[in-house]
Amino acid sequence: MKKNKFLIASFIIALFSSFGQLFAAEEINYQPYELDKLIHEIEKPCGPVVTEDYIIFTAAPTSRYVGIAFDFENYQVVHPFKLFSSIDEEGNKTPRYLFYCYERHHKISEISYRLVIDGLWTVDPLNPKKYYDDDINLYFSKVEDPGSIKVYTQVTSDDKVKFIYKGKSGEKIRLAGTFCNWDSWIYELKETAPGFYELTLPLPTGKYYYNYYVGLTPIVDSTNPEKAFTKDGRSVSVIEVK
Repeated sequence: MKKNKFLIASFIIALFSSFGQLFAAEEINYQPYELDKLIHEIEKPCGPVVTEDYIIFTAAPTSRYVGIAFDFENYQVVHPFKLFSSIDEEGNKTPRYLFYCYERHHKISEISYRLVIDGLWTVDPLNPKKYYDDDINLYFSKVEDPGSIKVYTQVTSDDKVKFIYKGKSGEKIRLAGTFCNWDSWIYELKETAPGFYELTLPLPTGKYYYNYYVGLTPIVDSTNPEKAFTKDGRSVSVIEVK
């Protein structure tokens, strides 16, 4: 199955690379300030640049087309690199590197990937970290444990609460609280990546007590520092929607 998925991805990239041969890499235009600052700080093509919010992959500007495919997408999506050029005082552009920016999700802490350079699958020549997959006889580049990302239950901008649970993979994690009269069979979190579970609920203004449940065992939210005790002495997590 894994080999078949990779073959499918190879077909997909054949289409991408054919376009890449016809058109030069797209130049960047608008970027968020933080990302734009990071991009301008990269002087030349290098290994993956990792921050809390982004991983920036670069390649030499001499290639006409570079794309990247990730393990968490089963290598079925190829993301094209963009061109970054510096501009001197007279307005002359000098290509510096091609790049792709992955905006980090809290649920991904280790990434395997391959590049497609001018139509050919390859490992990242600028990243010395790689491994060999015996099942399909290929090398893959990797970004190992690129640092912890802050993971926490929070109220989002649209007055919804995004509940986050970290634990073992393959569990059934349920949620109960004052918003459902402590019925732990109504809401179940979805495992969005190994060991990471999420559930988003719209909640009106107010303060809420809640716990997660593994079976019949209540568990306080380790990502939320706000705790309280109920009248019967139970420890619960607290969140407030304002």
